[in-house]
Amino acid sequence: MAPPKIRRHWELYLLILPPVLYLIIFKYVPMFGVQIAFKDFNVVQGIWGSPWAGLKHFEAFFQSPNFRLIIRNTIVISFYSLVAGFPVPILLALALNEIRNGLFKKSVQMITYAPHFISTVVMVSIVILMLTPHVGVVDRLYSLFGKDMTNFMGIPEYFKSIYVWSGVWQEMGYASIIYMAALASVDPALYEAAKMDGAPRWRKIVHIDLPSLIPITVILLILNLGNIMNVGFEKIFLMQNPLNLSSSEVISTYVYKVGLVGANFSFSTAVGLFNSVVNLVLLIAVNFFARKASETSLW
Repeated sequence: MAPPKIRRHWELYLLILPPVLYLIIFKYVPMFGVQIAFKDFNVVQGIWGSPWAGLKHFEAFFQSPNFRLIIRNTIVISFYSLVAGFPVPILLALALNEIRNGLFKKSVQMITYAPHFISTVVMVSIVILMLTPHVGVVDRLYSLFGKDMTNFMGIPEYFKSIYVWSGVWQEMGYASIIYMAALASVDPALYEAAKMDGAPRWRKIVHIDLPSLIPITVILLILNLGNIMNVGFEKIFLMQNPLNLSSSEVISTYVYKVGLVGANFSFSTAVGLFNSVVNLVLLIAVNFFARKASETSLW
């Protein structure tokens, strides 16, 4: 009873079936629970039986003394990560593309890709051990130059930089793969023509490599800006301590503490919904401006 097109290409439709089912089951079905944000949810009464509360939980979040702190930390860390981390994979891909020694190129790729496969728990443990007073590598280096012992993880002003640059180091190699793939698709005739014209390497990069990266760069920039209010929970939660909480408390950790630890499910759902709506609005706005400014956009 299937349409002829599906019968003719059933293998392709079967191939996309698992990801489609994944999206439906784990992304769309859970949206049913979003109504908790507008109710005084009670486990005994369930979602349908809990009384409506309107915008009560949203108002409580906006009037919370932690609201400005959480929003500021989330936005600052997200923009800091974007500004610091977005150009690095592009520069790494351009540099690797210029390497002609195959063994050296593969070695650099392996070294830069490897940190991505380190688990978040291990990565945070490495960062904490390196910055631990008395025994950490960084503190030992400081002592060699006559500096006093410094508890880097306990100073709020240092937290954002530690979080962002450790993430840049961990992800820059893996993130450069997509740019390397874009550079690999460049027509070799363009390089030959530039060589015949006597163009130096930096001109090849400016006039051939960079224009070929613009479409994928715009797409990834739109996705990153549309996700600006999402700061990964695991790493930032593991790096938190009572001393740096004023710089490390973000929406994801706040939702966890209020919703799961504090069992205030309606309030935490309202905070999470607010976060998702802001991300959606940003994604639509950035995609609109990208479509106006260039020919590349998500839709």
